[in-house]
Amino acid sequence: MKIGPKYKIARRLGAPIFEKTQTPKYALSLARKERNSKGRGKPKSEYGRELIEKQKARFSYGLTEKQFRNYVDKSLHEQEPIQKLFTILESRLDNVLFRSGLSKTRAQARQTASHGHIMVNGRRASIASRRMKIGDVISVRPGSMNTKLFEGLSERLKTLTVPTWFKVDAGKLAATFQGKPKQGQAEMSFNLTSVVEFYSR
Repeated sequence: MKIGPKYKIARRLGAPIFEKTQTPKYALSLARKERNSKGRGKPKSEYGRELIEKQKARFSYGLTEKQFRNYVDKSLHEQEPIQKLFTILESRLDNVLFRSGLSKTRAQARQTASHGHIMVNGRRASIASRRMKIGDVISVRPGSMNTKLFEGLSERLKTLTVPTWFKVDAGKLAATFQGKPKQGQAEMSFNLTSVVEFYSR
């Protein structure tokens, strides 16, 4: 998905939702903007606040509006729509690569998968949106292990703390999707409750 000027989008939404905006320099510029704009402008409506949370979530996962809307629509039919939406988003192959540490960013994860560097249960997987199931083993393709893309990955995985729904094997550059994703165990800069309320209108 092609995204516009990331710094501008992140400043508008008030959150470092892109990897390139997760720096001390950006945090300072955001704090300066908040200080300068304090007391100015009208307070946002409930709709406006929910819209911002929706945009934060969508851009964080790198999804088009159509993709994101489809995920939300599936979730709204469930008994626990917020948890269902979180599970769907966190089960995507690109996000699994990012959360497990096999890729440094979601953008890199999408590229890594689409270029055929990843295997799921021993077979090459090239669709970033593919949803993982409990028990799936995600690994780096043997022929890709010595590429620059995965240089130093084994050592990095040994020191990385990952969510409890992953079991990581640093030596094999692999991760097992071993449980249901749980909110509160993954860092997020948005509120999924507001996202669901936005689409429930």
